[in-house]
Amino acid sequence: MTIQIGDRLPAGELREFIEVESEGCSLGPNKFNVGDLTKGKKIAIFAVPGAFTPTCSEKHAPGYISQAADFKARGVDEIWCIAVNDPFVMGAWGRELKATGVVRMLSDGNADFSKALGLDADFSKGGLGTRSQRYSMLVEDGVVRQLNVEQAGKFESSDAPTLLKQLG
Repeated sequence: MTIQIGDRLPAGELREFIEVESEGCSLGPNKFNVGDLTKGKKIAIFAVPGAFTPTCSEKHAPGYISQAADFKARGVDEIWCIAVNDPFVMGAWGRELKATGVVRMLSDGNADFSKALGLDADFSKGGLGTRSQRYSMLVEDGVVRQLNVEQAGKFESSDAPTLLKQLG
């Protein structure tokens, strides 16, 4: 079953490659509990089928990176990019896109979180295995307030301008 507006995000863990060691976060991949990360926060989330892929790298992620200040001005605490890639790949992709400190590049390496959302996709015909569907959502204190799931192969409703409009 696919998550719906009004649903609470499922329990899960995501990983993030940390560039600079800080209190509570060591250098390298760190594991984070989704419930802890979303508690008391408004978060714009977008998910992509894969890091370094054409639409994801040229359109989807850059839109959120370039419009991060607009999201912050509308009360969004954090922006997350989720992909079924390992945290090392997500970290490298984030560095290439200059997303560090702007968008959290979160790894769902085994697609566990994507599956729990009901937003996983089978890309095995192309040799890519299980991935995430392309989507965006607004989450407030762990509850989905907006959800935009793309049809396979499309990029029409999960872009940054659409989610910004939905913020009002």
